[in-house]
Amino acid sequence: MTEPPPAGRGSDYAALSREVKQSGLLKRRPGYYSVKVGANLLLLAAGWTAFALIGQSWWQLVTAAFLAVMFTQTGFIGHDAGHHQIAATKRVNNLLGRVHADLLIGLSYGWWISKHNRHHSHPNHVDRDPDIADGAIAFTQDQARVRRGPYAWLARHQAWLFFPMLLLEGLALHVAGVRALLDRTGTATSRRTKLAEAGLLTVHLGGYLAALFLVLSPVQAVCFLLVHQGLYMGCSFAPNHKGMPIFAKDDKIDFLRRQVLTSRNIRGHRLTDFALGGLNYQIEHHLFPSMPRPSLRHAQELVRTFCVRHGIAYHETGLFNSYAEVLRHLHAVGGPLRPELEY
Repeated sequence: MTEPPPAGRGSDYAALSREVKQSGLLKRRPGYYSVKVGANLLLLAAGWTAFALIGQSWWQLVTAAFLAVMFTQTGFIGHDAGHHQIAATKRVNNLLGRVHADLLIGLSYGWWISKHNRHHSHPNHVDRDPDIADGAIAFTQDQARVRRGPYAWLARHQAWLFFPMLLLEGLALHVAGVRALLDRTGTATSRRTKLAEAGLLTVHLGGYLAALFLVLSPVQAVCFLLVHQGLYMGCSFAPNHKGMPIFAKDDKIDFLRRQVLTSRNIRGHRLTDFALGGLNYQIEHHLFPSMPRPSLRHAQELVRTFCVRHGIAYHETGLFNSYAEVLRHLHAVGGPLRPELEY
């Protein structure tokens, strides 16, 4: 996973980095992750055991909701491995990442790493951050203005449709990963890696679909799929950057301010940390991607105090207000397509 660029000794980021390193917050936390990974695997196995024991029943929707939580928690571990937060070596982190992402939840680890690296390098930067590329959702008014037909209608109403569209986020991630693996370009090494990933994804997808359609009726299987691949994962990532400042293609800004100004922290407690996988400390995570998850909450006061001292806006809000900020932004983006409603 891409690390922050080296900073000159006199830069603000260099000064903050020295404080963080001296605090010991970048040290690996093997004990924490051993317990976290072990407990997560046990709960994941318990969910699938319950699925097998319950059999063909509408009570499986409860199982689907439980497994939705566990799949997202598994994804968080894959995320941490991708940032090299867990182990001391790249090889072990990548192994953990591929097992948790490709095999256990069916998401392409290699595709996600490539996409996520670009996002971390230039968050909310037009034409550089793939997370704000023009797609189902328009993130800037320039993206909205050029839309026509059904896409224009979608942009006009995207604030209202945002949460329903998140129901399809899991499916979209699966499809994007598979499409990337089907791309045969790249070096021989990358093609071998893709082949290994394809094998893990095939095992996951085959087992997953076989379990659903052999145990459940077709209607129950589809409902299970919708609940299981639904809102939770999308909702855990949605508050991080959406609705925060967006930089134009040619804007120049230093690393520290680029990361802080485009990120939103979510105020909360231990339950928030668990539910959002530590991503509620988005500012600290973007400044120090390899910082182990349990250290982020301890880094927060240090980073916040540093930002206040240097006059850098540090944005933190509650979970529900973060969604309100996202929806207000999406509604404003669609404004140029609603002249009859604006005037």
